[in-house]
Amino acid sequence: MASETQRNIVIIGGGIIGSCSAYYLTRHPSYDPALHKITLIEASEIAGGASGKAGGLLALWAYPSSIVPLSYKLHAELAKEHNGKDNWGYREVNCGQLIVKGQVIDKKSNADDASVSLQKRDAAAIGKLRAAGIPAGLDWVLSDGIRGYESMSGPGETAQVHPYQFTTSIAKLAEEKGVNIILGKVTRINQEAGAVQSVTFTDKASGEAHTVPATDVIVSAGPWTKRIIPSAPITATRAHSVVIRPTRPVSAYTLFTNIELPSKHNPKRSTVETPEIYARPDTTVYACGDGDRAVPLPETSADVEVDPKRCQDIIDSVGSISDELRLGEVVKQQACYLPNVDARGGGGPLIGHSGTKGLYVATGHTCWGIQNAPGTGKLISEFVFEGGARSAKIAALDPQRFM
Repeated sequence: MASETQRNIVIIGGGIIGSCSAYYLTRHPSYDPALHKITLIEASEIAGGASGKAGGLLALWAYPSSIVPLSYKLHAELAKEHNGKDNWGYREVNCGQLIVKGQVIDKKSNADDASVSLQKRDAAAIGKLRAAGIPAGLDWVLSDGIRGYESMSGPGETAQVHPYQFTTSIAKLAEEKGVNIILGKVTRINQEAGAVQSVTFTDKASGEAHTVPATDVIVSAGPWTKRIIPSAPITATRAHSVVIRPTRPVSAYTLFTNIELPSKHNPKRSTVETPEIYARPDTTVYACGDGDRAVPLPETSADVEVDPKRCQDIIDSVGSISDELRLGEVVKQQACYLPNVDARGGGGPLIGHSGTKGLYVATGHTCWGIQNAPGTGKLISEFVFEGGARSAKIAALDPQRFM
């Protein structure tokens, strides 16, 4: 039996997928720290990539449907067991689609405006929200420009976490159960007779090459997976985001927006921006824009290039619909790369056996990595210790269909 055999399990990638895989491996009934050594190797830092810079939305309507219910349920269980409310900002939220015309921002007046103390919307503004069918809790959105609002889901179907706090907390919980976390860049998975034998990496601190034995290897390197397994059909999309501390705390809403703005080049014309806006329990607001492929994937997450103009576009668009955001403090401007599955007949993610004995893949989660990480981690633990998935039917996500 697997539980009676010495195992050297190596996880490549310290994002949320790798961290959850480590966590659930240590919680599997067959895990025995006296027999099973688990090593997680991360090139830069835990949650250094998209796992630390994502929005953190959890939703029962996310995709793929084969793992979403399992993962959403596990999120709630993790939060209950480990005080996720305080440790990583877990809470249920409202989610909606907002159609709005943004106001023209006179940037010359920002310095004077910054000294104004904002209050809750007055009765007339609240009345406009209600007349338009807008929840009163969205009083931090300028009512004059609102063209429509449609609820997508509410508490019970939508929740959120703070991605960086969630990922680092889960990694720490895995470490406390015996996982050895190493900072180093993996250069090769060594194989013999069709099975994994070891993993070679370059230590981040010393620059020296080291090789660790491996009976099982889980590649959860997100967009960097293709650098480790060239046959993996993974592409990378860069995504920019900003974190703003508004002038006052705002209500628990996650918004998919459609913002009409005057064209910067022709005021008589308008453009449409579609930033996502997530209010967080730490009194900040996260906002992200569209993705791009203007800059190729760098060597590690520490080398990601941030385009200030793309961040400013996000700041301008969300500021055009909310004084609280327009006059708030921009505390972060950042970018990351999302892993996409580029293969005919499937959109990912890829979870399971690679076709090589002892080699597993868990990647390609696109923008739903945080949402689907607990489910993925649990399934990976079942592949390693039981030989296959038990908690969900995921034949459509089989890496061997695409590699």
